[in-house]
Amino acid sequence: MTTSFDPDDFFARSMFSLSLAELDEDQRWSTWPETAHTLDRGPQPFPDWVVQHDGAIDTELGILKTGKEADAFLIDRALPAEQLTGAPGEASLLVAKRYRDPDQVTFHRSSAYAEGRRGADSREARAMKKGTAFGKQVAAGQWARTEFEVLGRLWEAGLPVPYPVQIVGTELLMEFIGTDDEHGAVAAPRLQETSPDPATAERWARLMREAVLDLARLGLVHGDLSPYNVLADSRLAEPDPVIIDVPQVVDLIANPHGTVFLRRDCRTMCTWLRSQGASPAAVDPEEWVAAAWRGWETR
Repeated sequence: MTTSFDPDDFFARSMFSLSLAELDEDQRWSTWPETAHTLDRGPQPFPDWVVQHDGAIDTELGILKTGKEADAFLIDRALPAEQLTGAPGEASLLVAKRYRDPDQVTFHRSSAYAEGRRGADSREARAMKKGTAFGKQVAAGQWARTEFEVLGRLWEAGLPVPYPVQIVGTELLMEFIGTDDEHGAVAAPRLQETSPDPATAERWARLMREAVLDLARLGLVHGDLSPYNVLADSRLAEPDPVIIDVPQVVDLIANPHGTVFLRRDCRTMCTWLRSQGASPAAVDPEEWVAAAWRGWETR
């Protein structure tokens, strides 16, 4: 598709407009240009809201969530104010998930998650399993890259996950799931933070079962599926589940613990959904497991 946008002219004008003042401490130039390698950007075609202009600015708005391995920050990526026209792709909110330096954190995820991953270096796998210094360095880099690649694969397959915009080192930028209005940006709540009525719980049960089956058809298991790792998409009048936190995804077939992880995922979700009023028939974990295996076998 042709466009009248001249990136050189735009960047020159942006630099001129900002020449009188440096960026604030909570700002940086957009890191999009650093991901020129296609493997570091999300699936194409890019959604129209993705800001691709080299002259855009990333402004950090605050922290969304802290974790043992990574922290999530809210980022406003936008053109300078004087360049905004209201067109798509000029401004968007993103989540920056930053995995911590291995010297500052011990990655707690069991090495059992990584067993059977295709293409894994055997020396690296052994080091991670033993928890050596080298293994921790490998883990720090692998979790971010794995989450980015898995999100892209799931998004392309139509599963309800945030769109992965880019990855630079151990920082993953992804779609912000939440609202942004006159009251400010508010992240979508995790299911654990909601109190759905029985009808909603029943609908979520159907959607989550479909997601588990779709994962199985890809030969995957989430590995840590729970109401803490699923958002209720507040952008919708009737919020649907959005699955997050996927770096520990398990190979259903190659991983010797695949069935164990699948059964645990199903049991955890079904238990919570049943507590919210979903019918026993809709949240039978063994039925979910059996259906997942049928889906894999007949894919």
